[in-house]
Amino acid sequence: MGSNNMIRILSSLVAFFAIAPLTAQNRSGEVPKLVVAITVDQLRGDYLEMFRHSFGNKGFNRLISNGLVYSNVQYNYPNPDRASAITTLFTGAYPSYHGITGENRYQLETGQEVSSFADDRYLGNYTTEKLSPRSIKVSTITDELKIASGGQSDVYTFAPYASQALASGGHAASGAYWIEESKGKWATSTFFSNKQPAVDQQNRSDKSLTYTIGSITWRPSREIESYDAFPYTKNRYRFQHNFGNDKKDSYELFKQSPYVNSEVNSMAIKVLESNQLGKRMNPDFLAVTFYAGNYDKALDKNYSVEIQDTYYRLDQEIGRLLDAIEASVGFKHTLVYLVSTGYFTEQEIIPEGMLPAGGDFHPDRSQALLNMYLMALYGRQQWIKKYHDRHIFFDRKLVEDHKIDFADFQEKAAAFLVQSAGIQQVITANQMTQAGHNEQTLFLRNGYYPGISGDLMLELQPGWRVVEPGSDLQVRERSNAVISPVIFFGNDIKPQKINRTIDATEIAPSVSYRLRIRAPNAAKGKILEELY
Repeated sequence: MGSNNMIRILSSLVAFFAIAPLTAQNRSGEVPKLVVAITVDQLRGDYLEMFRHSFGNKGFNRLISNGLVYSNVQYNYPNPDRASAITTLFTGAYPSYHGITGENRYQLETGQEVSSFADDRYLGNYTTEKLSPRSIKVSTITDELKIASGGQSDVYTFAPYASQALASGGHAASGAYWIEESKGKWATSTFFSNKQPAVDQQNRSDKSLTYTIGSITWRPSREIESYDAFPYTKNRYRFQHNFGNDKKDSYELFKQSPYVNSEVNSMAIKVLESNQLGKRMNPDFLAVTFYAGNYDKALDKNYSVEIQDTYYRLDQEIGRLLDAIEASVGFKHTLVYLVSTGYFTEQEIIPEGMLPAGGDFHPDRSQALLNMYLMALYGRQQWIKKYHDRHIFFDRKLVEDHKIDFADFQEKAAAFLVQSAGIQQVITANQMTQAGHNEQTLFLRNGYYPGISGDLMLELQPGWRVVEPGSDLQVRERSNAVISPVIFFGNDIKPQKINRTIDATEIAPSVSYRLRIRAPNAAKGKILEELY
């Protein structure tokens, strides 16, 4: 039998092999005693390459030289963000299955924008936010590990934001922690019943961010001349950012700095060691989320000294985490994987006098024009409930009360809206739920979840800028994804460079395969054959 056929048969029998003991000929090293998932929000492969000459041998270079490296990961749905991307990584499914379409969602019943993880049934611990992972509609890899081990495996997640911690922790985490934004404590939800002594101890100690943030000043960690990756850096300056000065946004700015990675890392290492993760019969799971995006107060935005310093310091943090894993559990017994969220929030500065391609898209104006058109067709009513993040929500009850065919209503609204400047195409909810599709509607459909997504979805033309009233956030539309590698390391994995783009949904079933557990219940992605 040819090896290709063998691989095909193995792929189709994943469900069987995931729960049956592996036979001698396909045993690919021992089951890891610990899995460490490192998700780096907004990590860019081109930056990694550009800045790599300044890194030491302990962090990225150790992973790249000794790991299985895939050249790129893609997220096959529109506008991934930290919430939807990380949920995709841990469920092995797209938002059309897992239901986390973005950081926030529009709540039809209350008419409010809320966190995608909002849940009034649970209180916060060290936070006033009421959140839980119940919004994730399918199982995660960490859920499946808990089920397989009869609850014996420990699962801990640490991240700057609640959405990241909850997405990676799933429904059964022993603890999912994030940095709260009014006092800088490690917060969680009462959905999780376990208390973690190391975290409580940190929150109560004088080393808590609540007390230290005022004395943290971010300065360049190397000689300014060595930040030479971009010829476009105008301000090669010894920047000095003091987080205690900005009372309103101090924690938000802190989370855009490399210091948030040190904070996340220190807590994760403390729990790795104090909880003896990876030292018991059943495998344990530790998920950390780091940040590698822009800093709002950087003078040069995309080409800043700050972003170069962020990567330099992140490299050191990854080295520190790997050293702790090696000392505590050993790489033979640990599967480490590192992956990016696949998007990057651009902060460009348009030179004075330049008229860039595109223009400004004003959602409030488009909404008003569309409503006037619908009034002319169907009567003087407020037909639109809300515009939220490229989605338009109609007042469905009003449409129903007027006995209007809703599919026809959506079609007419879409046909009108697509004539607006800056709109590439408009897809209706009705089109999303019908069987026929081409590649482009499949891409959009992957990001659509009924009852959470809107009735119309807008795709903007590249170069257009969304201008929201009262918001100074102005990001131009780009339709090119960020290229970023995926690295698997440790646990008898052979060093290898694979020049292939893998799908974000292939990671969870592949890690499940190494753990010899079932893949998450909506994961349809192939197992990465190099992990056999």
